[in-house]
Amino acid sequence: MNTWWLAIRPKTLLASIGPVLLASALATKTGEIDYAIFLATLSCALLLQISVNLANDLFDGLSGVDNAQRLGPKRALHSGLVTPKQLKLVLSITTLFSISIGCYLVYQGGFIFLVLGALSILGVYGYSAGPFPLASHGLGEVTVFLFFGLVTVLGSYYLQTYSISLTVVGFACCVGLFNAALMLVNNIRDIESDRLANKFTLAVKLGDLRSRQLYNWLIFIALFVHLFVGYPEVSIQLIPLIICLILLPNLVNGINRRRGSELNQQLADTAKFGFVYCISTSLCLLFS
Repeated sequence: MNTWWLAIRPKTLLASIGPVLLASALATKTGEIDYAIFLATLSCALLLQISVNLANDLFDGLSGVDNAQRLGPKRALHSGLVTPKQLKLVLSITTLFSISIGCYLVYQGGFIFLVLGALSILGVYGYSAGPFPLASHGLGEVTVFLFFGLVTVLGSYYLQTYSISLTVVGFACCVGLFNAALMLVNNIRDIESDRLANKFTLAVKLGDLRSRQLYNWLIFIALFVHLFVGYPEVSIQLIPLIICLILLPNLVNGINRRRGSELNQQLADTAKFGFVYCISTSLCLLFS
């Protein structure tokens, strides 16, 4: 059991939980939310992220991207804790479960969710594998911004309200930028091992210094966008911003000084930062 807990990378799952919670809290401002849809959306988002984590473990292990130079947390396949056959089986199960729940969301939301679901499954396998693996062509951060920002927030909100507003798009962009920063930390840590494996992530293309500068910009732009999302209640704009500004120095100092395996802590701090943003904004929405 500990092996599979390691393989699904539980610390990263905050990146899919937070956006659904925030979108659902936004939906409460227009009426009562449907808890069956909420649970289905949350489950589907979690299963898709677990699937992409397992797929990344599988395909990076098979391709040699995970090698002796790797500085990140232990990978199940590379460490010999599971076999490729076992990993493929569990990946198939989580993918099928996500598709099953996705069918219910398609029933509730219509044809557009069939398209989004198909793209999500393609993203799960196309992120690390296929003829054009997204992560190996500098598109990892863009993919995360789209799927764990715009798609998750806007999709979750639409399923509850059958509407979209520019304000919701603004919140979705904030979440997407935080999650893109999370992915960027991962790639900064792995610059050397990825370069040796011919995996040309955005961090490999930009180099260490410019990648760290981009990380700071992603965080700052997200906070700037939050301030101007256009929500009428001041508390919803200011309280999450103040909380994030209190935590910000630790985040900025970390990305500037941490090197090598120390960036694993930066990864955890960034995930928590984005989740704190989602939770604090959600609570302000619920109790304002």
